[in-house]
Parts: sequence; C-alpha cells; structure tokens
Amino acid sequence: MLTTKQVQIKLNVTRQTLYLWRKQGRITTIKKKNGQILWNESKVLELKSKRERESNTKNKKMNFEIQNRRYLGSKEKLLPFISKIVHKHMREVKTVADIFGGTGVVADMFAGEGKRIIVNDILHSNYLIYQTFFSNEEIDSGLIRQALNYMNSLQGYGDGYLKKVYGNRYFSLRNADKIGSARQWVEDNKTQFNHREYASLITSIIYGSDKIANTVGHYDAYRKKMDSFNDVTFKMPVIHNYSNNNIYKEDANKLVRHIYADLIYIDTPYNSRQYVDTYHVLENIADWNKPEVVGVARKSIDRKGRKSEYNLVSAPQAFDDLISHINAKYVLVSFSNMCHKGAGRSNSKISHEEIITSLSKRGQVSVFSKEFKPFSSGKSNIKNHQELLYLLRVKQHD
Repeated sequence: MLTTKQVQIKLNVTRQTLYLWRKQGRITTIKKKNGQILWNESKVLELKSKRERESNTKNKKMNFEIQNRRYLGSKEKLLPFISKIVHKHMREVKTVADIFGGTGVVADMFAGEGKRIIVNDILHSNYLIYQTFFSNEEIDSGLIRQALNYMNSLQGYGDGYLKKVYGNRYFSLRNADKIGSARQWVEDNKTQFNHREYASLITSIIYGSDKIANTVGHYDAYRKKMDSFNDVTFKMPVIHNYSNNNIYKEDANKLVRHIYADLIYIDTPYNSRQYVDTYHVLENIADWNKPEVVGVARKSIDRKGRKSEYNLVSAPQAFDDLISHINAKYVLVSFSNMCHKGAGRSNSKISHEEIITSLSKRGQVSVFSKEFKPFSSGKSNIKNHQELLYLLRVKQHD
C-alpha cells in the first residue's frame, strides 16, 4: 500500500485529482484506525501505465517522425535487412553516407545508432527534411510550436497562389488555402527563425500536405474525384540533437569526389520515374518561387537541374563513374531487380550484371537477397520479386 504523498509523486497529480478518481472508482483505498488513507499499489501502477499509454498516443497524434510520409521506393520496411547485413559483415563503421537519401529513413537508422551521418538528395524538399531531422543546429522548440499553432489557424493569407494552382485538384480548396497561407507566412517571417527552425516549419507543411493530398501517394496525377476533405494539420517534428552530421543537395556523382565515409549506402532511382516529376507539388511548396504550372498534372515549369541520370538509358555509365570515384571502406548498394519485370516505367535502367561489373572493379562483392513487394502502378502483378543488397569491400590500395 502507498501513502497519498507517494501516489501523488508516482502519478504526478494533485491530492484533489486523487480523491476525484477514488470517488469515480478508478482507484481504491483503505483507511487505517489512525485515519491515514493508504492506496492500493497495484491499482496505482495500473493507472500509471494507462496514463503513460494515453500520453504516448496523444504525443504521436501531435508529432511526426521522418518515416511518417508516403514515398516511392521507401526502404522503411527493409531497415532490419539492411541493419543485419551491416552489423554482420562490416567492422568499425563510424561514418555512413546516404548519397541518394530519399525519405532519409536509412540515414535516420544509422544516426540512431550514434554514427556520424552524411546525407544527400537532389530534391529541395528532401534537403529541408534532412535539415529538420539531421542538422547540428540547436532549435527553440517552444518557438516552433508557437509558430505551428499560429499556422494552423491561418486562412486567406497571401496571394492565394497554391489555392489557384492546386485547389480542387491535389487539395481541397480549404486545404490549398491553408497550406498556401502557412507557407507564405513562414516565408514572410523567416528572419525570426534560424535555418533549422525555418526548415522544420516547411517540413511540417510538407508532411501535413502529403497526409491529406488527393493522390495515390505521388503527384504524377490527382484523383478525378476530390475525396480528401480532412483538414490539414501542421504538427511538430520529433527532433534530435546532433553535432557532426553533414547535409548536401548535390549530384551524387560529384559529391563522392570530395567526401569520405566508412560506409557509403547507394539507392539510386533505377527506373524512368523522375522524382522531381513525381513529387513536383512538394518541390513547389519547398521552393516557393510560385512558377507557372502546365498540363493536366499541373507541373511546375521550374524543374531543371533536378533530373537524375539514373532514370535514363545512360544509368549504367553514371553508376560506373560513381563507383570509380567513391572513397570508402564499404559500399552497400540497394537494388530492386525490375529489369525485365512489370510495366515499362518501372523497368530498371541498369541490370544486375552491370552492377556486379562496376562494383567488381573496386574490390570483393557479396550479394544478399530478400523477398519484397515492389511498387507497381497497378498494371502489373509481380511475384517472387527480391530486393538485393550488394556489399563491396573496397580494396585497401584504392
């Protein structure tokens, strides 16, 4: 049995709250002859556990993490597979470079293990997301929350650009207005925030927008019938403190010429789906240059410089050049072998044999596989597909 004071400390509540719960039957007590009230310990622990679960659920609803988004080719479900290969077959890995970062979930896994992270992607939206989750800069969480609260109340702010170009298409009119208002307010008040805080606010807009977008998970097209009317909400990102990470927005083939990492992880966009086209709406929100949009898909005319050579027939040559200039102890290549499978747009632009040939020039290569269901546009039913990991141990004299 516990005293009233002990229960107050355990549950972090007032005496008045405890007596209310007793009246409601949520917790039981006994009364000693001297008048002292003792509380049932098992019931107290049960109530404490329940309150913690409720608190965690509430926090999850109010916050978001890096993996809480829809993204083609996301490796979230393959993280255990990647982690197993790294820990079983590599030694002394202290620095990891994820040079085609995408969602950032692979970099996030290694950052969580205490490794120094180098993360890169050619898309501006992903760069801002990395600034949010991996930057070394300190933030004022209270300032961010205050800004998010205000952004969630905004409507009709600015010139209505986003509502004009995407309203009743990718977003409901109300949500397009709210997203555009929030983004314009952040831009108008950017001097109030440091770079990571500014990036965090835009990241919140990106994640919130993607959550309620009238799409099937990408922005090649929107649903003909508007069926997404839930109000957009801008939440607080779960941010960790780092001290030695590096974040880039560069062509990966140029980047590897001036970085070193113990492990370089590679997950290139092997098929013909250009990510700047697939996520052009989020890029437009990130850039906020308000360009003209064209076509049924309302794609920005300002997409130059973000096309990847790995989506073209020249992918094998680009990959060979990449591997030849890497400076690392290990290279781990992730590959969804779609070379002769699925619809045309999903076909890989590089083959298993070409990957092996390029990697073998730099050292010993091992290949590991895991069954995995790949993305399909719905035109293909792909069975027995495998996700491959190629492990290169770079020759010492390279």
